[in-house]
Order: sequence, then structure tokens, then C-alpha cells
Amino acid sequence: MKSNVTDIFQRLRNGETILSNDPQAYKMREAAHATKELLIQMNNSTDPAEVRSFLSQITGRKIDESVTLFTPLYINYGKNTRIGKNVFINFDCTFLDLGGITIEDNVLIAPKVSILSEGHPTAAEHRQSLVPGHVHIKKNAWIGANVSILPGVTIGENAIVAAGAVVVKDVPDNTIVGGVPAKTIKSI
Repeated sequence: MKSNVTDIFQRLRNGETILSNDPQAYKMREAAHATKELLIQMNNSTDPAEVRSFLSQITGRKIDESVTLFTPLYINYGKNTRIGKNVFINFDCTFLDLGGITIEDNVLIAPKVSILSEGHPTAAEHRQSLVPGHVHIKKNAWIGANVSILPGVTIGENAIVAAGAVVVKDVPDNTIVGGVPAKTIKSI
């Protein structure tokens, strides 16, 4: 399928599946290597201002001084991640952001959270392709330890995702979910 948009990163942001033989696939690998260089420096810094500075370089956006990040953090691209104000990201999180990740204000993210905005088709003959799906975490959400959020999911405002959950579908505002796959526990 030929696209009129030539930039592979724009095509990913637009939700286009990228085939394994895409002539621009190499650009994703090059960008990941450039991000990794900054990640190594960021993850070895102990100065919060310096950590935010490196994260700003990785995302291509100013990270507000109200954001707290406990490293290490792992990101494969970075330019498709948007982080609001007063966000707390704990140790050892992983963001795969080629499909886009938006984290609004006042979000709490516990240790070992994986936010995955990209996946692969289930058909074996197409499995090497990349399927993006934007992840959106709305204001005041709390993501518990060891949670995995899969592509295309929106976590509602004030929602809580219990530790260890695997979130495969949208979480409504003011709801607690938990389990594998995550299901509604109660409204708050």
C-alpha cells in the first residue's frame, strides 16, 4: 500500500501499518540508536534538572520542571512522547512510542510500567510489520507497578490501574481496573 505521506514517522503517527520491507524502515532503527545515546547519558545522571534536560532532548519538547523521573527509563524513539506537568515516573519504565504516547498532567506512573504504542499483526506472514496505536493517559491517572498498557488504549481521567494489570482496552474516567486482561473493579 503506497502512501502519499513520505515520512515514516508521520505515517506511524497517522496509525499506518509499516510493512517489514518498507523502504524507510531503516530510519526507525537510526532514530532508536540516536535515542539510545541520549538514554545512556540520562540514565547515568543523578541530577534531576539534567535528567529533565536529556528527556527534553529525547522527546523534542521542553519537560516541565514539575516532572519527576527516576531513572532508568527506556524509550525506543522519544519524539512521539508528550508529558504534561507534575508527572511522576518511577524507576525502570519502558515506553515504545512510535505510535504516540500522551501523558497528561498529574499522572503517577509506578516502577516497571510498560507503555507500548506499537505491536505486530497476528498473521504469521505479516508479523514483522509494525502496527501503531496511540496511548493516551489522562489527567490524574495512577498507573500501578508492573502494568502493561497495550497499543491504542486510553486511560481515563482519575482512573487507577492496579499493579500487574495488562490493559488491552480503554479505561473509563474515575474507574479502578485490574487483572490480566484488566477489568473494571469499581468506580470511584
